[in-house]
Amino acid sequence: MTPDIPKYQAWRRRMVEQLRERGINDMALLKAMGKLPRHWFFSDTLLDNFLYDIDRAIEIDCEQTISKPYTVAWQTQLLSLRPMMTVLEVGTGSGYQTAILCEMGARVYTVERQHALYRKTKELLASLKYSAKCFLGDSFNGVPEMAGFTYDRILVTCGAPEIPNGLMQVLKVGGIMVIPVGVGEQRMLRVYKDGDDPSQWRVEDHGDAKFVPMLQGKNF
Repeated sequence: MTPDIPKYQAWRRRMVEQLRERGINDMALLKAMGKLPRHWFFSDTLLDNFLYDIDRAIEIDCEQTISKPYTVAWQTQLLSLRPMMTVLEVGTGSGYQTAILCEMGARVYTVERQHALYRKTKELLASLKYSAKCFLGDSFNGVPEMAGFTYDRILVTCGAPEIPNGLMQVLKVGGIMVIPVGVGEQRMLRVYKDGDDPSQWRVEDHGDAKFVPMLQGKNF
């Protein structure tokens, strides 16, 4: 693991300031992003000068990407997260977003369909002493191993063709799901579950989004 040398710390300070200028004002989120070394979640040090560019997404294993820092901050702020909330994250990826949620005091359950990423990231998160529970699967209907469990928040980091009913069923009443939705063109939606009936779900559109597609099944 690359040490957190002064240049990375300086880049993080600049990143946080740029996020603040862009409208990110959740102090717990800014603190987490300022603390967590983003370069720990990459193996290619040749890319390190891009890691803290708030508008740059970077490819990782299995033809997936780690979202640009602004997108991580944007989605996370939309969650209106408070400590000790339960969060289901769909799309573990590199584990960076997972770690940010943990740093903010959330109890995180994260699912990844790419077996190679799942195995690698689960080991990394454990080595960093994060208590997130990692699962392998697609999560269109939640996590089978957690049947009957519901979440305060759901964060989806891949683009779904529509709001997945199965995920809404495992969101607590009063909960929030943040999810990019659309085929081709995607929109970032914040969905409030004000009751069990779909007529009681409120949807806010927060603008254009671009994510890899949410797919079904495990990929070995």
